Amino acid sequence: MQKKNNDAAILKLVKGGRASSLTFAGLPFVEKARYLKRLGAKERMDLIIGDAEGERLVREMEPQEFFWMVKDVGETDALELVQLASPEQCLFLLDMELWSKWSFSHDKAVEWYGYLLEGGDDKLRELLPSMDFELLQLFLNREIIVGGGIGDMSNDEERLADWDHTFDGTFMITFKNPKHSQVLGRFIESIRRIDEQLYVALMEGVKSDVDLELEDICYQFRSGRLADLGFPPLDEALSIYARVKPSSFSLHGDKKQIATGSTAALPVPVSADNALLQRALALADSEELYMELNYLINNALVADGTALADTEVMRMVVTRVYGYLNMALETICGDDAKKAGEVLTGEFLKRLFQLGYSILLDLKTRAEGVIIEDYAANKLLDGLKNKRPRFYRGLDADTADGYREFRSMADVAKVDAFLRRMGA
Repeated sequence: MQKKNNDAAILKLVKGGRASSLTFAGLPFVEKARYLKRLGAKERMDLIIGDAEGERLVREMEPQEFFWMVKDVGETDALELVQLASPEQCLFLLDMELWSKWSFSHDKAVEWYGYLLEGGDDKLRELLPSMDFELLQLFLNREIIVGGGIGDMSNDEERLADWDHTFDGTFMITFKNPKHSQVLGRFIESIRRIDEQLYVALMEGVKSDVDLELEDICYQFRSGRLADLGFPPLDEALSIYARVKPSSFSLHGDKKQIATGSTAALPVPVSADNALLQRALALADSEELYMELNYLINNALVADGTALADTEVMRMVVTRVYGYLNMALETICGDDAKKAGEVLTGEFLKRLFQLGYSILLDLKTRAEGVIIEDYAANKLLDGLKNKRPRFYRGLDADTADGYREFRSMADVAKVDAFLRRMGA
């Protein structure tokens, strides 16, 4: 009841469901935060940047929610948002952006440290205590060569070498990649100004060439942080794609609701393309359910491998999750939204996802035995034979070429009818 009263209060202040910056500024903080969850990323950013409580509004977001907003807006366009972010949110950005599967990307590190430097020493001073020393060490090991040092134990060859720069007359530096030298120079100089002890430790570490197992250590630290935020290890994430038998699938109904804190907005809204899922979620109206759905999405993103670094792939994977759930609900409930809401509340979403996926695997198995010399037919078959079966858009009303994710059992029926005509 309280939630509905709050919604009514917002609607009284916001004419037509859209707030001007002046109207938005007049909302209580809690209602500002709730209203923002309804908007697209660009609209949210515009209201936040123009609001006196902008920094607090940004820091109220879950790290994942903030990350999706930055990716949706675009990194360079979202720099003002990044400067308002908390250390925890910035660390999550770095954890997501600086790694490609198990490998550290120093090119991405240069890019993102450059963005953070736009906030000046104050931003870096706030962030440095939250950053792993090992990650800073790994980054600098890949980017610079260091000579000199405390006690001046350099040999003649080192003293006479042609170094690129020194910040303090004690350590001499050569940049391995001249294209990165400007950002690296600013980054190192900022660290020296903010924390002299950290600067010296990093320089001595690079000079000693201490790189043994650093990448593995940093990856383990990152994995632990992501697990705490609901991003599972790869082997656990892949388990969502376990096959079940659709014809014998039965509801267990053994899910227990748990108390939760704040709920992050979904990275992509559930649309009318997944109509039954959309209506069922609205009827269930459960923060716990949205948290479970976010966790399922995180599993799918980790399992995909590339989706965390590519906004378009991320959207594709999220719509795949919605499609599989929608197909499972339609299979179990027909068009009964009330029953579908009850299924969502009582059944683990992972099992429903597996049911939707397995329905498509049955189509894939049938498609693998079909051989035909026809462009459109082969395009459809190729989509079904994909590791994650995809729907050929030539079957849509606009007959467009290309592929999309399966959305509903109506898509399955179209493909099933085609395969039957092919004798599969």
